[in-house]
Amino acid sequence: MNYSQAEEYLNSFINYENIPGISYASHDYSLKHVEDFLHRIGDPHLAARTVHIAGTKGKGSVAAMVAQVLSTSGYRTGLYTSPHLHTLRERIRVDGSLISQSEFASLMAELKPYFDSVNAAVVGQSNVIASEAWQPRREGEASQSLTYFEALTALAFAHFSKKKVDFQVLEVGLGGRLDATNVTKPEVCVITPISLEHTEFLGDSLDKIAHEKAGIIKPGSFVVSSPQEKEASQIISDICRQQGASLVQVGKDVTWHRTAGNLRQQSLVVQTKMSTHQLTIPLLGDYQLENAATATATLEVLATSGFHISAEDIARGLAQVKWPGRFQIINYEPIVVADGAHNVASMRRLVENIKAYFNYDQIFLILGISCDKDIPGIVKELVSLSPQVTVTRSAHPRAASPSVIAAEFTSQGIKSKITDAVSQALSQTLSIAGRKDLVCVTGSLFVVAEALDYVASHSNF
Repeated sequence: MNYSQAEEYLNSFINYENIPGISYASHDYSLKHVEDFLHRIGDPHLAARTVHIAGTKGKGSVAAMVAQVLSTSGYRTGLYTSPHLHTLRERIRVDGSLISQSEFASLMAELKPYFDSVNAAVVGQSNVIASEAWQPRREGEASQSLTYFEALTALAFAHFSKKKVDFQVLEVGLGGRLDATNVTKPEVCVITPISLEHTEFLGDSLDKIAHEKAGIIKPGSFVVSSPQEKEASQIISDICRQQGASLVQVGKDVTWHRTAGNLRQQSLVVQTKMSTHQLTIPLLGDYQLENAATATATLEVLATSGFHISAEDIARGLAQVKWPGRFQIINYEPIVVADGAHNVASMRRLVENIKAYFNYDQIFLILGISCDKDIPGIVKELVSLSPQVTVTRSAHPRAASPSVIAAEFTSQGIKSKITDAVSQALSQTLSIAGRKDLVCVTGSLFVVAEALDYVASHSNF
């Protein structure tokens, strides 16, 4: 099996990332089938110390920060994130290095018989139930087939185990309670800011979504929470009490403030109960300061648990972190900033940061949104920029029709152009933007990925 064949095989699994509006879980869904599968292949998910990160916004950034500092501290560290920008292999890294094509293919070939066995058993059981009176599942029978994300998660655990990592930093894919990553025994659980998103899956209120996210909290665990809305904060505190978990609240127990910055980096001071950290991060946006404070709090929890992570390690690690596609400047004359904001809360923060970080003559907006997002809410947040708008779409199956997005701008009194490709939108916009203008590409990480590809393919950009 080569890499293309391995990826093709993975694509044969049902992939809820590509199916808008379809719930990944029935009312009786559990992770037992994932745990059973992992047990069959030797429980690789239990081979390393784990940092588990859930939340709506910032969880990928915090995961990247924590993983970089752990590597800097001398710990062999696996990082599992989603989605990816350019290649599936970005989701699985060890000390910053992507899983290679040969490693991916070899592992998939090794796991394929187990995957086939589990999914065949489910199909067989379904056929029996369909043709005969229902009978209780016998011990050892599979009850649910594995999904694309569950299979990929199992492969990531197997890779980390083979690489003998000391730590695995895991970003939750969706929710928390029923996410495939929620089978580990973490050293620390982290919950980044929670806002309304995926309401068809996770619930139609902030407290319901917080319940799902806080489902990663384990009995007796350490928990670090980013600043939260009151409802979410209360749910997290209540669940920590129920689970006997120790809670560190960023914004209360840990504080921060920005001290300096330019368009390439920013500096901050993070104050904890243990120390004062003078930090510089090569990431822009006020939310990255908050993420850095959350990562610092997480690393201090590990340090107090006996792991060798010094203040110097934290400073050196955060100074080296890379996390593209988040308020990233990809050109300077004119300034082109790419940001993966994809819900109302993150778009509001993007607008605030554009106003705070940039001076420009006029702003050009290139926007593409997934069809399962709150398109009217996102558009409403962007209106205050008074932008010249081009709506577009990524190649992703969930991309919304540009005409639907354009109609929302029309209802807000803004006329927009329409293109069917991000590359076309960038090309047209850059042909008319002046050196002192600002171009913002946003609405989806899939749109951002195509913008980054465009820049990479145009060396004279």
